[in-house]
Amino acid sequence: METDEIKKLETIRVLSGRLLNTLKPADDKRGMYNAEIRIYDYCELVSIIKNLMKLCIIALDRDSAEVPPTIQNQNIDAGLILGIALQLFPVEEFELLNEITYLFSENKEETEQQK
Repeated sequence: METDEIKKLETIRVLSGRLLNTLKPADDKRGMYNAEIRIYDYCELVSIIKNLMKLCIIALDRDSAEVPPTIQNQNIDAGLILGIALQLFPVEEFELLNEITYLFSENKEETEQQK
């Protein structure tokens, strides 16, 4: 293997160790991973679960497109749901893809000049 290719592979290894953080291997060795969300307390957790369930109710019942009147608080906190989605969004992994793309770019000099 050429020296340049070995350097690229080593760079990818180092970047992977630093940037692949969203998924962590599960302890059960079945090839599964865990993704973590951060919450303040059980009240926030129950609020997240209730809002997800309300959103699913609306998604399943397109005709009425509303939360059933038997649910006390019918409002859906979309911001809370989107906040969870943002926590799970793999930003660092996209940085890794960007770095790999740069490493293997055919016009590396052009890319450097644009920065």
